[in-house]
Amino acid sequence: MTTVMQSPIRIEENEADNIARIDQLRKQRGDSLIILAHHYQRLGVHRCGDVTGDSYALCKAAANAHKARDIVFCGVRFMVTSAATLCRNDQVVYHPDRNAGCPMADMANLPQVTTSWLELGEVVNTRSVIPVVYMNSDLDLKAFCGERGGIVCTSSNARKVYDWSFARGQKVFFFPDEHLGRNTANAYGIPRDQIVLWDPKLRFGGLTHEQITNARVILWKGYCHVHTRFDLAMLAKARAEHPGIKVVVHPECHESVVAAADFVGSTGFIQDYVLNRMKPGDKVAIGTEVNMIHRLAVQNPDKLVIPLVRSLCPNMFKISTGDLRECLENLDTWEPVHVDPREKHYARVALDNMLACAG
Repeated sequence: MTTVMQSPIRIEENEADNIARIDQLRKQRGDSLIILAHHYQRLGVHRCGDVTGDSYALCKAAANAHKARDIVFCGVRFMVTSAATLCRNDQVVYHPDRNAGCPMADMANLPQVTTSWLELGEVVNTRSVIPVVYMNSDLDLKAFCGERGGIVCTSSNARKVYDWSFARGQKVFFFPDEHLGRNTANAYGIPRDQIVLWDPKLRFGGLTHEQITNARVILWKGYCHVHTRFDLAMLAKARAEHPGIKVVVHPECHESVVAAADFVGSTGFIQDYVLNRMKPGDKVAIGTEVNMIHRLAVQNPDKLVIPLVRSLCPNMFKISTGDLRECLENLDTWEPVHVDPREKHYARVALDNMLACAG
């Protein structure tokens, strides 16, 4: 039985015109402009990226964009503010749609994290606790970590971040995605009774003092709605309908899904798997954002590339080629991304620590 994947992408009537105009504007500006596009962007937007990749790769690209003065970032807000933190003072970062946020980033805010940190300090010495904030977070939380000797984590360097953290402390306080934190802790070999879940709505996260004292990894109660949609029944269905198919999922999925998959990795890993590890005729079912899967299917027609189920990130979907074209046509008057100087200083510390952990 062959599954024909329906395109989740709304094709703009003037898509070809938009792309042609974007190419023209990019050529006019030459090396002074660089367009960064995340893997979850629509097919047309991704096509327009000078650099494409996951959040880690794009942060590195922003930090190393030596020739460009203008950086246009097609992604969600937390990625764009991170790029604005890492670039030089003479560079300017622009976002085609500032309404493109992230629900998971909204699951942890600075007052909550500060209160939780103080509560932790009532039980253990927080000098022994390394705060690890996932890239999918607001800049003030990255600054919180940088000010306290912590680090930013991405799905592509999470294991190395744990190495870095345990070389400097006894415990990791990981927020806001519990699933990436748990799956990394599982792969690290940390016993289950030393991994606890902190609910910020409850005093001491809903944990006993003994649980906090014994824990090596303290996970924030947060998640990505795109990746928690996948379940074991979907894996079983894909394998039943396509004998010999491999299943590759993102580490933001539930631990049961990660354990049952053939491979797990970041969006960069997933792209590399399809492009470089699959042969013509091979089959893969992927558990991640559907626009990326659609693009990989279109680019690899000699392979069967399907989603476990259609799971769309509506915020990544907000940016269209029309938005990108409008931004570039009005770049001289487009409002740039501004970050608070104090937040930028300490967030840069945490982001530089991340970049030092090779992905």
